Amino acid sequence: MDRAAPRILLVEDEEHLRRTIRLNMELDGYHVTTAVNGPEALDKLRGARFDAAILDVMLPGMDGFTVCEKARLEGIFTPVLFLTARTAPADRIRGLRTGDDHLGKPFELEELRLRVGKLVRRSRDGASLRTPSSLEFGGNRVDLSAFEAVGRDGRRHSLSQREAMLLRLLLERPGEVVSREEILQKVWGYDVYPTTRTVDNFIVSFRKYFELEPRDPQHFISIRGVGYKFVP
Repeated sequence: MDRAAPRILLVEDEEHLRRTIRLNMELDGYHVTTAVNGPEALDKLRGARFDAAILDVMLPGMDGFTVCEKARLEGIFTPVLFLTARTAPADRIRGLRTGDDHLGKPFELEELRLRVGKLVRRSRDGASLRTPSSLEFGGNRVDLSAFEAVGRDGRRHSLSQREAMLLRLLLERPGEVVSREEILQKVWGYDVYPTTRTVDNFIVSFRKYFELEPRDPQHFISIRGVGYKFVP
């Protein structure tokens, strides 16, 4: 590895396994930071830059999938390798859609080392960003990293963090209906859980920013009784 030791976040609540993985990663030359639950993992991802994260799925407080999904919505694109005993197709698909790789438990340490090495090289090559921060649609421009949007009329709008998170969630899934419940979970989380009316109010704001005719939206579409869909 080049220059300073690559930084790894290891999130695993089982003490013996955490110690074993940490020892092997340190022997490979990584600087390892550990966490033992979901909220702690998210705080550490927010507070420092890591070249990769090893993230157990079954964690206290918040599961690994949710940790990664919330981090992505906040613009944190640390490459993530999930460790999981959940091998159902739906779980594997969610893991690959949300993170970058997954490894089933039990696993061989050599395979873990190889997979982590690939993620670190991708990260250091600048290939860890899964989606662009700057997006355009219908004459509108959105810069999520700068928390700014420019409507088709040329007006600039400052975005709050939650507005940016909700925009990223919808813009990354064009044509897909996202339920109000999923939006509340991923954008607001478990600690703050407002009513679904809050989501509706955010969508009203987006229509004012981006729609040619807010009362006849073409981009932010309501699906009655379910949620919302973004159409580029």
